[in-house]
Amino acid sequence: MKLNAMKFVPLIILLFMLQGYESQPFKMIKSYDNFEIRYYPSVAMVQTQSSPGSEQNFRKLFQYISGSNESNLKIAMTTPVHMEKTAGNEKMSFVLPSNIKQAPSPQNKSVKIIQSKEAYFAAIKYGGYSNTSKVNYYTKLLQESLEENKIKFTGPPVVLGYNSPYKFFNRRNEIIIEIDYE
Repeated sequence: MKLNAMKFVPLIILLFMLQGYESQPFKMIKSYDNFEIRYYPSVAMVQTQSSPGSEQNFRKLFQYISGSNESNLKIAMTTPVHMEKTAGNEKMSFVLPSNIKQAPSPQNKSVKIIQSKEAYFAAIKYGGYSNTSKVNYYTKLLQESLEENKIKFTGPPVVLGYNSPYKFFNRRNEIIIEIDYE
């Protein structure tokens, strides 16, 4: 079996990048047995999407923060990486650092600068390496917990990844879902 080394370059780079960097701010509102209610303020993000399985989203976003933008500005990596699957596509977003007041336009037309919506989210944490089975399990657990607590969820599940692929212990992953909360 022949391995394509270029597929592993972004993973190796992540090893050095995602440890000890700025994280997206949120305010913890309420804690339940297995999930939390959080308020996330609006933040600037860089986002792209592709058809399922293309594995190009990370590369496009990494190129943007590495200087493939109108200012040739290198931008620090932050956590978490947002990943969302919808019918027919996969989205990935990087939160831009708080010191970036005006994000430079991307050179790649499939990369967009967006402003996230401020909102309340339910969040459930899990460890280890994330995979489809874990995402499905924790999404279902979170949705069932919200229903049991009569909290209406209004958005799709979003997977948050905090660690490089080469961090073996104490890995942090989360599923967040937008909710109606006042």
